Amino acid sequence: MGLTEWAYSLSESLLSDPLPRRWAHSLGVAKRARSLAPILGSDAELLEAAAVLHDIGYSPAIATTGFHPLDGARFLRDQEGADERVVRLVAHHSCALLEAEERGLRQELEDEFELERPDLVDALLYSDMTTTPDGTQTTPAERLDEIVQRYGPDTIVGRFIQRAAPEIYAAAKRVDGRLVQASADSQPM
Repeated sequence: MGLTEWAYSLSESLLSDPLPRRWAHSLGVAKRARSLAPILGSDAELLEAAAVLHDIGYSPAIATTGFHPLDGARFLRDQEGADERVVRLVAHHSCALLEAEERGLRQELEDEFELERPDLVDALLYSDMTTTPDGTQTTPAERLDEIVQRYGPDTIVGRFIQRAAPEIYAAAKRVDGRLVQASADSQPM
């Protein structure tokens, strides 16, 4: 079984029944990640696998700390023996260090999981922040607004996402720039 096939199967087994909307979102994030293949080269499969797995830490079957990046990454590392790069991407997806800080878990996250390459961190962040909870495409601004509305501006998630907004916009700009450049590079002269 290939990396992405395994990742889809595992994510579906953990999310589809208990959290169907989270599963739809994960499928949408993976689809968005797949669309970034022109700028990912040999890491396209790796990113797609991390994208479909990024929210498995919400699964009641594996949630322990209540912080889904940490719970998901620990499960992938400890129970699944997953590819270390996939584990790192799940652990640090979508500015997780900032949310970990809000939860008093930043040191744990930093101590247990190294950061992955910045361009891949950007690509996963972009994929997540341009996908609605139902799995459809959106803009980073609409996604941020939706998160703040859903959780409330004064909650842990609301505070964290507002703090993360500048980095989310910057990552989206970097990925969009890479996509434009890749498109220009592929045009015949």
